Parts: sequence; C-alpha cells; structure tokens
Amino acid sequence: MWQSLRNDRLFIAVLMAVVALAWLSLWVWGQSPYGRFLDHEALTEVTGEDAALLVFFVAGWTLMIFAMMLPTTFPLMSMFHTMVRDRPNQLQLIGLLVLGYLLVWGGFGVLIHLADVLVHEGAEQIGWLEANYWVIGAGTLILAGVYQFTPLKYHCLDKCRSPFSFIAAHWSGGNESAQALRLGADHGLFCVGCCWSLMLLMFGVGAGNIGWMLLLGSVMAVEKNMPWGRRLSKPLGVALISSGLIIALGLRSWTL
Repeated sequence: MWQSLRNDRLFIAVLMAVVALAWLSLWVWGQSPYGRFLDHEALTEVTGEDAALLVFFVAGWTLMIFAMMLPTTFPLMSMFHTMVRDRPNQLQLIGLLVLGYLLVWGGFGVLIHLADVLVHEGAEQIGWLEANYWVIGAGTLILAGVYQFTPLKYHCLDKCRSPFSFIAAHWSGGNESAQALRLGADHGLFCVGCCWSLMLLMFGVGAGNIGWMLLLGSVMAVEKNMPWGRRLSKPLGVALISSGLIIALGLRSWTL
C-alpha cells in the first residue's frame, strides 16, 4: 500500500516537473532572440517558408499544451497510472495516452493557425477591418463568452470532470496500446470541445504572453478539476462577453 502511494506521488511529481519545464522553456524562448516565433501575431508577419513557420508554431503550441492543458488532465492521468502501474508496459501505455491527447490538440492548433492566417489575410484586403483590428479581438471575446453557455460546452466539461467514468467507458482490456492511444485522443477531443474558445483567446492576446497563458491555464484547470469548477463557466462567460462589448463600444465611440 505504502509503495503504491509513493508511486502515485512520484508520478504526480513527474507530471508537475514536466509542466514546470514547459513553462520554463516558454519563458526562456520568449526572452531569446527567437521569441518572435512564439508570438503568433508576430509570426504571421515573419517572412519565410510557410512550412518552416508552421514548424515553429507547432513547437510553441506543443509547449503551450504541456504547460496549460496537461495540468487539467492530472485526475485522468493519475487514475490511468493507478490502473496500469503493475503492468510491465506501463510507461508505454502512459506515453500513448499522452500522445493521443497531444495529437488532437496539435491538429486543432494547426487548423486554428491556418484559420488565423486566413483571417489576417482577409483583413488586409478589407480596408476598414484592417484599420479596426479591435473588431476581431472583441468578436473573439464575445464568441468565447457565448460558448460558455452552450450545451456542448457543458457536455464536454462534464466528460472532462469525470475521469473514472471516462476511463471505464473507453477501456475494455483488449489491445491495450491501441486503447491507450484512443483514450488519450478521445479525452483530447472532449478537452478541445470544452476549452477551444478559451484557447482561441490566445490568438487575440498574443500566444507569447506568459501572463495570459498562466491566467487562462489556471481558469481551465479550476473549471475542470475543482469540485465547484462547473459553477465558474457562466460567470466567466458573462465576464468575456462584457469585456468584448466594452472593447467594441469603447473603441467604436473613440473611432467615430
């Protein structure tokens, strides 16, 4: 029993160390001469091969997922570790679980990056929108706020908040490697469904802003892991919508 408890604590300590390393890497990268490649707004202005820029984005996005989203999965990861810790291939299974999760978030990141590039290119073709970029930021805040009230948001959030039920529904003991990968991917899909609108805000405030990343990451971790986290969703939605309206009305009045 005590050995199992020590193993569980060691596993959580390793996860926390990985998260801390991801945050440290983001900070060091942001302070380096290559920090502009971490800031998505600046990245869209850098000239070069599209494929090379995409690699920089994926690297930065992956670090952000480790830093911001991995803490939100601690309950599921801990429960999965407890389930497989006596298996000789436990490290492989845990690695596949994380890989499945990262693949989903990585795919979402590539899609949102390409969509953001198209939005910027479209804005450059529309003189009024290019001169009033605040419309995009305000619209993003309002969209994120409205999504906080949707049934899909709560459906995905409830899946993320029920790790035991989630594992029980996705683990039958067949091909363990395939199931571990699929478990991570399925959890990633519900996690994206729960948090995509909040992650979208990173493109409005700048993906290289450590302060905003810490704030949004903390909000998502509380929302998914704390007993009262579900009650945070609607007040957060009100705050986001209000912020978007304040920006829209304030800047519109200023530009008139």
